[in-house]
Amino acid sequence: MASPACAAATFASPAVNLRPLAFASAWNVQGAGAMAVAEAILGIALPSTPLAAASHGRTSALWLGPASWLVLAEDAPLTRFDERRDALIAAGGALFDVAASRVAWAVAGPGARGVLAAGCPLDLDAREFPRGRCAQSLFGRVTVLLWHRDDGDIAVMAARSFALDVWHGLVTAAGEYAA
Repeated sequence: MASPACAAATFASPAVNLRPLAFASAWNVQGAGAMAVAEAILGIALPSTPLAAASHGRTSALWLGPASWLVLAEDAPLTRFDERRDALIAAGGALFDVAASRVAWAVAGPGARGVLAAGCPLDLDAREFPRGRCAQSLFGRVTVLLWHRDDGDIAVMAARSFALDVWHGLVTAAGEYAA
């Protein structure tokens, strides 16, 4: 399946920057009973606190639910998927490669929270949505995953099939900040 053109699109103004985020790997880990096995075979602690994200080098784990995490590798792809999936299944868990299912952008700059607030009902104030926090919500009418990254950018991830809708909403909201 071809990537939507918006997956590579950018927007820049003095107050807001939108740029694509590419992940070398995106794996969904499921099964609370398999958490210790998942941590051992993936080399990253899975957050046990709701809405938390944890990073180890350029790999991050985002809490999606009580027994579900999204593990993202930014530079080098995670390897040995089949072997790791089999180990998690043996421990009562599951592992899915979801890299092709999402499109992501980084929203940065002093107007970033205003752009996101235009389409998202979450309170994105820094006290409520600090670095290291992630949450599933809506942007417009589309379900998105928001992640306040350690670098200060807020990642917006949407299903590939709705990427154009989310991109249009982000650019429309960012237009308020255009120079």
